[in-house]
Amino acid sequence: MKTLVKTFAAAALIAISTFAMAAGKPDKKTINLSSATDALDHYVDILTEGQSIGLEQLLASDFTQKSQGANIKTNNRSEVIDFLKKQKGEKLNCKTSTEIIEASTNYAIAKVTMQFEGFTKSDLVTLINESGVWKVTASVTSYQ
Repeated sequence: MKTLVKTFAAAALIAISTFAMAAGKPDKKTINLSSATDALDHYVDILTEGQSIGLEQLLASDFTQKSQGANIKTNNRSEVIDFLKKQKGEKLNCKTSTEIIEASTNYAIAKVTMQFEGFTKSDLVTLINESGVWKVTASVTSYQ
């Protein structure tokens, strides 16, 4: 009988500690967008690492993407989200660098350069601070 009580007590302690540890883990769907740098880093992770967590949080409701090439192509927010979700898990084989060109308390412009073998993709990214949350509002892409 004592063995049965000890077994139930041990099982209860294990269950309680497991629930406590699970409650203490951060939500994997939460991303840090408290600074322009954090938002830019997450944007780069989405583009180059195939991440899709927090994509809707990151892109502003009026987000647009323009690609400069032989023809100028403009994509709206939903088109970009659909495309990036399809790229989930796809990692790009490129060297990436970022530079914040200009920044204020509520606005930033950054340059993301992705060096592939044979060409370079450059994005000029506009970010805004909406009530303490940084979001990407525009991206203009060019290729060299």
